[in-house]
Amino acid sequence: MSLLELKGITASYGPSQALFGVDLALEAGEVCALMGRNGMGKSTTIKVICRMLKQSAGTVQFNGRDLGPLPSYKAAQAGLGLVPEGRRCFGPLTVYENLIAAARPGAWDFERVCALFPRLGERVDQIAASLSGGEQQMLAIGRALMTNPTLLMLDEATEGLAPVVRQEIWAAVATLKRESGLALLVVDKSLAELRHVADRAVILERGTSVWSGRMDVLDAAVADQYLGV
Repeated sequence: MSLLELKGITASYGPSQALFGVDLALEAGEVCALMGRNGMGKSTTIKVICRMLKQSAGTVQFNGRDLGPLPSYKAAQAGLGLVPEGRRCFGPLTVYENLIAAARPGAWDFERVCALFPRLGERVDQIAASLSGGEQQMLAIGRALMTNPTLLMLDEATEGLAPVVRQEIWAAVATLKRESGLALLVVDKSLAELRHVADRAVILERGTSVWSGRMDVLDAAVADQYLGV
């Protein structure tokens, strides 16, 4: 049984339907890229997984458990960790306070997060609102890791960052894949970077899963058809 399995997910924002049939499976310890052009339903799919948006049809199974009836905080407690689009750090709180705000016991603690992102250790008493965008992204990832999830979801974690910071984030993702044993679901537009870290990929087109398979067999024709501008 897959760690995470979505079958036939449809979902709407009020009268506007956003998902029309999303299927996705992710194994324990695997990295899956969730891809598609802007507005194709990637972030909506993440919201459904995290129970921030209820599906109108289909099922979400996580670790053998139906997440459908659960509120979002119960889904988080079940082992889902989210790095949301736009970071959403707690601006008035310090780096340390952000990291411990939702921390749960486990392998990921303050020291380990600072080993992954040394800049956070250097700015431990600095308020989050005064950090650079890249540092806030590191903080958002560290905060999610300190919930000690089984599955970590990163929604556009490199969006809007300087190239050198983007590389730091991708290096951290590679480290997580290599050393953490976490399953990762990564939403990003950088196919070149995703090829280095993802085992599998799912592509969405207009709220529907249109391609799924191993990343190493995703060819240029498919990428151009569904991901090209």
